[in-house]
Amino acid sequence: MKGHMIDPSGEETQISQDYPILKSFLAGSFSGTFSTILFQPLDLIKTRLQSSVNTHVSTPRNPMLTTVIQIIKKENIFGLWKGMTPSITRVIPGVGLYFSTLHWLKHTIYLEEPLTPLQAVSLGIAARTLSGCLLIPITVVKTRFESGVYKYKNMNDALRIIYKYEGIKGLSSGLAPTLLRDAPYSGLYLMFYTQLKEISDKSFVQEKLIAVHFGCGILAGIFSSIITHPADVVKTKMQLYPNEFKNVYSGFIFVYKKYGCRGYFKGIVPRMLRRTLMTTMAWTVYEQITKNLGLK
Repeated sequence: MKGHMIDPSGEETQISQDYPILKSFLAGSFSGTFSTILFQPLDLIKTRLQSSVNTHVSTPRNPMLTTVIQIIKKENIFGLWKGMTPSITRVIPGVGLYFSTLHWLKHTIYLEEPLTPLQAVSLGIAARTLSGCLLIPITVVKTRFESGVYKYKNMNDALRIIYKYEGIKGLSSGLAPTLLRDAPYSGLYLMFYTQLKEISDKSFVQEKLIAVHFGCGILAGIFSSIITHPADVVKTKMQLYPNEFKNVYSGFIFVYKKYGCRGYFKGIVPRMLRRTLMTTMAWTVYEQITKNLGLK
C-alpha cells in the first residue's frame, strides 16, 4: 500500500504516512537554502550580464571576470551577494512547494517509480508552474536587486514602490518568460535526471549511488539550462524594463535585433553553473533526507 512502510515483523509503520507533504516541503526547503547562499554570486553575475543594454561599448574578453571585478570595486566583496534576501525568501517556500507538489502529484495519481519520460516532464512542469506563479513578485524584486539598476532599501520597500507605480502588472512582470524558462527546465531536468538515475542504479553498487546521482544531476542541469536560457534572457529584460518590453514577443525580437542569436545566450555560463550545481545539490540532499524520513 502506498504511503506505508513494512517493518521486519510485518506490521505497517506510519513513518511515511504522517504528514508526507509537510516532510517533503521541509526537505525541499532545507535542500535549497544552503545552495542558494553558496551560488548567489553566479546568479547576480548572470543578471548583470543580461541587464546591459549598451552596444557601443566593446565586449570585454572575459565578461564574467570583468563583471566580478566591477562589482567588488564598486560594492566590495559582499556586493556579490546582493539580492540574497529575496533569493532566500523565494527559495525556501519555492523549492519546498516544488518538491511537496511533486510528492503530492505522484501519490495522488498513483505514479510508480521509475517515472516514464512523459510523466517526468509533466510532473516537473506542473510543480514548477504552481510555485512560479505564486512567487513571481519575489522573483521580480530579486532580479531588480541583483541588477544594480534599482536602489530599493529592502524587500518591503521594493514591493511597495513597484505596486504603487506599476500595480499588479509590475509585480507580475516577466511571468510568461519565467514560466517558459522554469517550467520546461524543471520538466526536462526531472526527465533527464530520472532516466539517467535509472540507468546508473542498474550499473553501480549502492555505496557509489550518491556520487553517481550527483553526476546525473549535473548532466541533467547542463542539458536543461542550454535549452531554456533564451527565455531567461527575455525574463530579465521584461522585469528590469517593463515599460520597454510589453510582452514576450517584443522581448525576443529586441534581443535578436540588437544582439543576434548570441544575445539569447547572454549570461549562460554563470546561470548554467549556478542552476546546475544548485539543482543537483538540492536533489541530492532531498533524495537523502526523504530516504531517511521514510518517504521513498
